[in-house]
Amino acid sequence: MSKTALILIDWQKGFDDLAYWGNRNNPAAEENGAALLAHWRANGWPVIHVCHNSTAPQSRLHPDQPGHAFMEFAMPQGDEPVCGKSVNSAFIGTTLEAELRARGINKIVVCGISTDHCVNTTTRMGANLGFDVTIAADACFTFDRALPDGRAFAADLVHDVALASLNDEFASVKSVAQIVHG
Repeated sequence: MSKTALILIDWQKGFDDLAYWGNRNNPAAEENGAALLAHWRANGWPVIHVCHNSTAPQSRLHPDQPGHAFMEFAMPQGDEPVCGKSVNSAFIGTTLEAELRARGINKIVVCGISTDHCVNTTTRMGANLGFDVTIAADACFTFDRALPDGRAFAADLVHDVALASLNDEFASVKSVAQIVHG
């Protein structure tokens, strides 16, 4: 696993504002993400943090807002790089790909927020760039979504469909336990 990097996507405090984002799934995502991160750090494997730098000043994820900060468990340590992005993919406008290639890393494990947005886009792009991608499904979460016609979709369904769309074509979808003990 030493040539496998853990990519932590958008574990930012702004996502705690459920009055803004709405209902979410997987209340254990942070606990699972923390366990995965602890395992990676204990083994001395590469960890890369990604944060969303919203360009909208009122966004909870704008660099001037308190919600831009990383959640406590996901605070970068030591020389763990941080890649700031302003779009969904962690590979667009960041140093992520160059960082991985410079270290000779061709496998990545992805977790974070949200399953159907930034995790999804980063996974697809990572696979398209030739990386072997694994998603830690239980270390991700998303929110309820709706269409303009009023149809609403529960966060659990959105999460599961997003993962199903990625599985076996763009990534291997596994639990944290499968990744850690696999």
